[in-house]
Amino acid sequence: MAVAEKEKRTFRIDIYENLCKGCSICVDYCPTNVLAMDGNLVIVKDLDACNGCQLCDNRCPDFAIQVFEE
Repeated sequence: MAVAEKEKRTFRIDIYENLCKGCSICVDYCPTNVLAMDGNLVIVKDLDACNGCQLCDNRCPDFAIQVFEE
């Protein structure tokens, strides 16, 4: 019997620019380097690397980022 391959989970990351103050806490806590800073704004640089841990979401003091499973 063949072992079924696990389907890769995909995620969406919403960044609310009007709430983001550019503190980079989310970037610092991301274990897979999905996020980066572009000046004073957080950007998603590698969405495929997101594992859905939501550390960025949970650590943001301004609720400026949310992670959703697609």
